[in-house]
Amino acid sequence: MRFVIAFLAVAGVVVSSLALQVHYSDETEPCSINAKWDCGIVNHSPFAEIEHVPVAALGIAGYLAIGVLALFKRRRLVELLALGALGFSLYLTYIEKYILEVYCIYCVTSLGFIVLINLLGIWWVVADWRSHRTA
Repeated sequence: MRFVIAFLAVAGVVVSSLALQVHYSDETEPCSINAKWDCGIVNHSPFAEIEHVPVAALGIAGYLAIGVLALFKRRRLVELLALGALGFSLYLTYIEKYILEVYCIYCVTSLGFIVLINLLGIWWVVADWRSHRTA
């Protein structure tokens, strides 16, 4: 399980890196799809930074931490960090839907990865708990 979570974390680093590239670019490409899907608008909005730190950079750091913790079999820490990341990702999705009224394909993909990591993390923690309970 740890390798699957670590793989998803690496995929999250890649997607977050692409969003970070858009953040620092003057271009809105490659994901300016239509009026509802435009990473440039999202990544250049005031919500794309916290205290001058790009949200995408926070995503990279978070995914790296999740991946490393997974490889070291720190199940509960993986799940704790993943739950926090899920909450933050849902908050950002709320901003995309109701405030900006436009979505970023990278952000939505990242949300998908963090949802999967959470589901696998919960399963991993429960499996560990059951194995200790029956031992």
